[in-house]
This record gives sequence, C-alpha cells and structure tokens, in this order.
Amino acid sequence: MAEESEEKNQDLVLDATPDLDRAQDFWSAIMPVIACGAGLFSDGYVNNVIGSVTTVLSLQYGSTWSTSNAKHYVGDIAFVGTVVGQLVFGYLSDHWSRTNSLLISTIILIIFTALATGSYFNGDPVGMFNMLAVWRFFVGIGIGGEYPAGSVACAESTGELKAGTRNTWFIMFTNTAIDWGFVVGAFVPYILAAICNNENYGTIWRTSLGIGIIFPLALFYIRLKLKEPEEFTRNSMRYAKTPYFLALRFYGPRLFVVSLIWFIYDFSSYSFGLYSSTILAGIYDSTAPLTTIFGWNTVINLFYIPGSMLGAPLSDKLGPRWALIIGVTLQSVVGFIMAGCYESLAQPNMVAGFAIVYGIFLSLGELGPGNNIGLLAAKTCATGVRGQYYGIAAAVGKIGAFIGNYVFPYIIAAGGDSDVLSAQYPFWVSGSLCIVSALLALFFIPNVNQDSIPAEDLRFREFLEANGYDTRQLGLKKGEVFEGTVSSEKHTA
Repeated sequence: MAEESEEKNQDLVLDATPDLDRAQDFWSAIMPVIACGAGLFSDGYVNNVIGSVTTVLSLQYGSTWSTSNAKHYVGDIAFVGTVVGQLVFGYLSDHWSRTNSLLISTIILIIFTALATGSYFNGDPVGMFNMLAVWRFFVGIGIGGEYPAGSVACAESTGELKAGTRNTWFIMFTNTAIDWGFVVGAFVPYILAAICNNENYGTIWRTSLGIGIIFPLALFYIRLKLKEPEEFTRNSMRYAKTPYFLALRFYGPRLFVVSLIWFIYDFSSYSFGLYSSTILAGIYDSTAPLTTIFGWNTVINLFYIPGSMLGAPLSDKLGPRWALIIGVTLQSVVGFIMAGCYESLAQPNMVAGFAIVYGIFLSLGELGPGNNIGLLAAKTCATGVRGQYYGIAAAVGKIGAFIGNYVFPYIIAAGGDSDVLSAQYPFWVSGSLCIVSALLALFFIPNVNQDSIPAEDLRFREFLEANGYDTRQLGLKKGEVFEGTVSSEKHTA
C-alpha cells in the first residue's frame, strides 16, 4: 500500500509539472510586455493630475494665478516636451536600443517630476509658476520616450504570447495603463482635498504631483532586467544604413492616416480630460468644495476603464481596425446626444446622470481609438523603422492634444454668454471628428492580425530587395560583417 501511495504521489507531481512549466513560461513571456508598456500609466497620471493642480492653484493664488502667463501653459507644456521625447526616443529606439532608451526616459521622468513637485523661485509665486512649467516640459520628454521605446518593445514582446490574446495584452499594459493613470490622477487630489479639509492648497497640489514619482521608480527596477525584444534583434537597422526614402515611399501614406486618426483622438480625449473639472465646476456654483468637484471628476474618469478593458478582447476577435471603427461610430452618437440633451443634464440635481452619459462617451473613445490607434501604429510597419514610425504618429497625436487644449477654450467661448451653448459646442465638434476617424479607418487602414509584425517585416524586406537594398544588413550586431560589406571598425582601422 505504501508503494502504491508513493507511486500515486509521483504521478501527481509529474502531472503538475507541465502546468507549472506553462505558468512559468507565461510569466517569462508576459513580464517584458508589462515592463515595457506599463510606464504609460505615468502619462495618464501626469497629464490628468495637472487639471486638478491648476484648479487648486487658482484657489490658492487667485488673481496672481489668473493674470499670469503661466496659467496658459502650465497645463499643456508637458505636451510639447512629450512631442520632443517621442521624436528623439523614436530615433534612439531604432538606432541605439529599445531597452536603454526606455531606461533613460524613466530616469528623466523621475528626476523632473521630483523637481516639479518642489517648484520654487525666491518666494515669488509667478516665478514658481514659471519653474513649474519648465520642469513639466522635461517631464513631458520622459513621458514621450515611453511611446516609441516602451510601446513598440511591448508590441514586439507580445509575439511570445499565445495567438488570439496578443492584442488584448498589449492594450492592457499600454492604453489601459494610461486610463488607470487618468483615474488615479483624478482620485489622488480628491483624497488629499478630503484629508486637508479643502484647505492647505499647497499640500494638495505638491503632493498630487509628487506621488507621480512612485510608479516610474518602481518600474525602473524591473526595467533594469529587460533584454532587447527578439523581433528587434532579428530585424533592426542599428548597424545598417536606414533607407528613409524607400521607407517613406512604402509607409508614408499609411503613416499619414494613422497620425491623423491619433491627432483627432488626442484632440478630444486629452482636452475633455483636462477640462472635466472645469465642466463640473460650471455645473456647480463657485462655492462647491474641491472634494465635490474632484469626486465627480474621479467618477467620470473611471468610465475610461470599462471601455478599455472590455474592449481589449474585441481587438483580438474583430481586429483593431474594426474595433476602432465601431468605437468611434458609437462615440459620435453619444456625443451628439450629450450636445442635444446638455441643458437637461447639466443641473446640480442631475449631475449623476450627466456623469454617466459623459462617462459612456469617454468609455467608447477608449474602446475605439484609445485601445487601437497605438496598436495599429505598432503593427502596421516594419521593425527597422517602427520606433520612428510610432514616434511620429504619437507625436502628431500629442500635437493634437496640445492644439485641443488651446482650441477648446475658443470652442467654449463661441457659445457666448450661454452656458449651455458653451458646453454643447465641444460635443458637437468631437462627435463630428469621430465620424471622420471612422471613415479614415474604414477606407485607408489595413486589417491587422495576430502575426502582423513578422508579416510586415517580410513585406518590407521584399520591397527593399526589389528596390536594390541589401537586406542582409538587417539584424547586424556591432562589428559584425557579411560579404560585400565593411564594418565601421575595419574601415576605421
């Protein structure tokens, strides 16, 4: 009996071994995806929390804030830095290293978020506002690096995961991470306002900014262990001459359409996120406490999450192109409903109904372009130029966010003295732009499947070879040579 029991136990151990191996294989495959993509949480947090920070600054400094030039650029100067970071790190991630570029951008983000938290200028409030703007510009550069270095490496790393789930995992650790950043960026000021009893404004806004250091600091340790994605190792142009003219011929029109859709999405998404506290403050009177405004702002931002998380599997089932089209089409319908019914919804006793409808509007934006535009940018070009392609598309998107933040006040002002018209116009504009995005995706964006990255690499190789480019250069390591090519080291010698 003892021998039989021992044999059964051995059988159980053997049966459990494959499950354990599969679990270990899954975690070894998913960790690079998490480490590369999840840094975009900081993008959502930093860009959303500043809306609450500027609300607090206006209360703390009154006319000193409202009459300062800084009022016009503290909220959106990070977008300028983000564009710079996306373009610079797009180049570095293709020509130097995905992982090293990611580490540098993380360091920049940590240092300048800390400096923004401690902004000071000889006790002068206006000088302090200007220093805050300067530090936020550099914070933006760090965030910008997360896009071409982090998201691209994340997309390439999903190739090691099970087919049929790759798009979902990419979305979960890129766009969903941004959305959780939006939620936390709204929730933290609410908690701090409650702790401070709607007073001690300096504590509220400085702590809100400072908490933004924690996540990239934790992520930095994980990223130290990252290796270059296998796809990048095989097909990079780090030590090859990049055929920019051929790449532009092959990918130029596609890049233009992807960038335009991203521009439209960020134009509306970031503007609505930044001004959601302002919109809510307009529903209440000027005496509403911060906890009331920030609390409902948090509820609204929570609606980003179901759109992103529930929509992620849709991108695997239907493909990102069709998921985007469905999302923006439904969003346009809700946007028009918001515009038409705003007068009825925008009442203090109807704020819950307003928050729900507004939240659905935001949620559909995540199900559509929020989830899928980055996925399309990462999987509609070849590995050798993917960082720059993605960086350009994302930079155009952030330019859309920057322009949106400037244009939104004018769209609101077009309503004149009517509070209803001033709030309706942004929804009319956004709903119309959603239709434009749907048409662009329908007619000009290709379908993307589970194996689009290797398939796109093959298509680009064939195009390059047909135009006289020696594709043996792709994937070369430093100092490595092939027949007919002289390495830089030998040439120097």
